[in-house]
Amino acid sequence: MSAILLDALLLGVGIIIILFGGDYLVRGAASLARKTGVPALLIGLTVVAFGTSAPEMVVSVFAALAGSPGLAVGNIVGSNIANIFLVLGIPAVIAAIGTTAKGVRTNALIALAASLLFIGLSWDRHLSYAEGGILASLIVVYVIYLAIVAMRRRDDPVVAELASVDEMEGLPKTNLGVAFSLIAGLIALPIGANLIVEGGSGLAVTVGVPEAVVGLTLLAIGTSLPELATTLVAALRRQADMAIGNVIGSNIFNVLAVGGITGLAAGAFAGGVEVDETFFVLDFWMFMASAVFVTLLVMSRQKMGRVTGLTLLIAYIAYLGALAWINLG
Repeated sequence: MSAILLDALLLGVGIIIILFGGDYLVRGAASLARKTGVPALLIGLTVVAFGTSAPEMVVSVFAALAGSPGLAVGNIVGSNIANIFLVLGIPAVIAAIGTTAKGVRTNALIALAASLLFIGLSWDRHLSYAEGGILASLIVVYVIYLAIVAMRRRDDPVVAELASVDEMEGLPKTNLGVAFSLIAGLIALPIGANLIVEGGSGLAVTVGVPEAVVGLTLLAIGTSLPELATTLVAALRRQADMAIGNVIGSNIFNVLAVGGITGLAAGAFAGGVEVDETFFVLDFWMFMASAVFVTLLVMSRQKMGRVTGLTLLIAYIAYLGALAWINLG
């Protein structure tokens, strides 16, 4: 088997393992919390919110500690780009996505501010321990904000998604099932992350591109597949109105939680995360453009229809083409 196929296989298997691992960890932890009488909202704001970000978090931390900062930063930035252009673009072609749910505008502004902050902190081409601490502190503030919103109203889409633990299917019912899910998740996450870092860095060397490109494309798309599947199902059922709120919430956690924990871990054990100069050529601006686009769309209260969905998909294809041209041309 050629080196490129082996590296691609390691990357693909790693993504599959880490996605399953994250799912098992969330379901096991959610079931354990329910068995101990923890309120559904508290489970949502802690177990579900941070558990669903666990795959991206573990991958970015492992990549930064293993000396592959391009994969770490590319995973965060690329996931947010893919969430807007793919996870919203493809379903919008099937069914119009509403943007008028209460709370969406506030969350869109928070996501925009988080994106600006991440670029600002990375401006010196380095994410330090202190800067990781700033991001991590802000995700705590954001979760507290969600809790306050939940006590006042329950129609915020991010809160509604996190508080829907009672509707989550497939939770283990027995103590043995809970233990298996937790152990399986805790074992699978580092194994998958290690395979991703090994395969992704190897693939970058073999193909002759920066590791950041692998993180921005293959890894970002792979870790966005669960959100894409969920949104596609909602669109097919003509229930896609909550999709934009869920995607915006996911992007906030990607920047603040994943970026924050990665910065703290790498700052403590590896001197911080080096941010490659290439991110400032195209990727950060695409990252910023996606946040600006969603904010403007939400503020205008216009639905995302077929034309908008196709425009997003074409823009994403153009972005991938530009990445290829910059790095392979």
